[in-house]
Amino acid sequence: MSEEAELEEVVHVARREAAPFVLIAAAADLALAGLSAWHGWQLYSPSDWWIWIVLALPAALLALVFGLGFGRMGVSNDHRRSVAIALLTVLAVANLVAVGLVLVSLTGGGSAMTGVQLLATATVVLVVNVITFALVFWETDCGGPVARALATKRVAPDFQFPQDENPELADASWAPGLEDYLYIAFTNSIAFSPTDAMPLTHRAKMFMSFEATVAAVTLLIVAARAVNTLQG
Repeated sequence: MSEEAELEEVVHVARREAAPFVLIAAAADLALAGLSAWHGWQLYSPSDWWIWIVLALPAALLALVFGLGFGRMGVSNDHRRSVAIALLTVLAVANLVAVGLVLVSLTGGGSAMTGVQLLATATVVLVVNVITFALVFWETDCGGPVARALATKRVAPDFQFPQDENPELADASWAPGLEDYLYIAFTNSIAFSPTDAMPLTHRAKMFMSFEATVAAVTLLIVAARAVNTLQG
């Protein structure tokens, strides 16, 4: 495949997969905001459902960045990638803030979260967490999707896939796609450790640790509440 065709494929992936994918994260937070307003769910006050709308903004902006495409390659792509990474960072921090808000709400006595509310909130947090880090892995491995498309082989990878170690398992032209990074993010969030691809660089290990921490804390909150409900 020619260089132009490779780059065009990257643009299509960003528009067809990455943009709709990150919109799911925004939609999840917005749905939680709607449910909170409808059922009167609260963290600290009866009208704090708008918090979830604020937390959805980074994902909505990131979907716009992916949806608009990469523009010209080179400087403009570097700028787009910097914006995407910055928004992914904000999105990850926003999701961590969501976990903190729920934890403080439960332990501080500011509100009485119902079981359904807690399950809905935890589900949204976990979904956003997986989507966020799938895109983080996709955007950073080997310098990002454009760098991977331009390279003739995987150079300085952040993750070692089974196909890297055993080339006979895939075609010679194989390269990881967004779905591969989604699988890494999903399994890391439920197993709290790598199960498919191994992190090779410090930043990959840091990202996976951050994701696993958010998932673990979220699940522990739900488990603790469930135990408390059973004992009550």
